[in-house]
Amino acid sequence: MRRVWVAVLAALSVLGTSGVAQAHHEVGGRSTLAAVTPIVTADQATRSVYVLDAERTRWSAEGPGGGVLWSWRADGRADLADLRPGSSWTNPSEVKLREMDGRRYLLTTASGGLAAVVRYPEGTAYWAADTGSGNAHSIELLPDGNVAVAASKGEYVRLYAASRSTRATEYTQVALAGAHGVHWDPRNELLWALGDRELVALAVGGTADYPALTVVHRRALPTRGGHDLAPVLASPGRLWVTTSSAVYQYATSERQFVSYPLQSRVSGRSVKSVGDDPVTGQVLVARPEAGNPCVWCTSTLTLYQPDGTRTLLRGGMYKARWWSPYRS
Repeated sequence: MRRVWVAVLAALSVLGTSGVAQAHHEVGGRSTLAAVTPIVTADQATRSVYVLDAERTRWSAEGPGGGVLWSWRADGRADLADLRPGSSWTNPSEVKLREMDGRRYLLTTASGGLAAVVRYPEGTAYWAADTGSGNAHSIELLPDGNVAVAASKGEYVRLYAASRSTRATEYTQVALAGAHGVHWDPRNELLWALGDRELVALAVGGTADYPALTVVHRRALPTRGGHDLAPVLASPGRLWVTTSSAVYQYATSERQFVSYPLQSRVSGRSVKSVGDDPVTGQVLVARPEAGNPCVWCTSTLTLYQPDGTRTLLRGGMYKARWWSPYRS
């Protein structure tokens, strides 16, 4: 049905615990309530995570009314003081929304070493750790409550026994050169991890208290510099894979890289994150912009089909994702 959007009301700024902003539109002469998937980003300029109103083209984190629906930062939090966020929360990088046992969580890491699973919208930590100087770059929450962390300089994928306690530090790990991304695949019950030169699948064994990891599959990347790893929500069973020079999709059943719509437009150099909106299929890309004070950051995100941009004023965004929990 052809839709004519007549009005977008102020209700766009309301974000419920469902994690989806609600916007009133007039469709075919009657009012209806449409779901708009927000965008979450790690902003290194302000050391903050922002959930942003995706219907706006410009955001400001300075004062109310700027399109920020929810925000979080480790700085100044009493429940994280023991992890020294002044240093461990340097350069926040990863942001994801996940669900477990009917609750929603922000997953986040920072280059300074902090890795955290944060209850949404309360903001308190389900689990957090200072992983050290290995450059924690990605994080994933497993169904049993344990947490995987990929560290690029540490060259490892760790699986923390986070289900034990909020500060559990026990872990098992596998080596992975240039580890940058990690993603739990519920369809195949595998933990996928992306390194500098390869994509690997890890089987999780042992128990929740004493987990184990085993590499069961390796696939060389078409080009070097693996960076972002995320599910393709429009095509279950596929993964987004970015490298220093391109953006690919990987079919987990066929165990091969495959072509995809918009590839000639989406693919490019230095993409820090990529993903598709589960509601509309719109693709969201974060890549560095020239002239930003942070050379690996951007103030503007790019959207494809429909095309557009979204700008955080004075922003230094690293990764950005649709604020939607992954489901198989």
